[in-house]
Amino acid sequence: MSVLDNWNEWKGFLGDRLDHAQNEGMNDQVISNLAFEIGDYLAKQVEAKNPQEKVLADLWSVASEQEQHAIANMMVKLVQDNGSN
Repeated sequence: MSVLDNWNEWKGFLGDRLDHAQNEGMNDQVISNLAFEIGDYLAKQVEAKNPQEKVLADLWSVASEQEQHAIANMMVKLVQDNGSN
């Protein structure tokens, strides 16, 4: 089973990665840019595995680049406190 199969597991996984990046001193702008790149890759290359991912992929597909950055930043906010630590 992939971490992408379950929305809560996916948020926890992202939260753990975010915690690690912040603990290593990665600044918010770098995190924001990485979130955008990951979101763009997932939307273009990975099939949605659950309804939440499908909604995100659909929103991403109709969003301008500025709106995509906003979606990526909202995902960062969403997972900030979802790490397992």
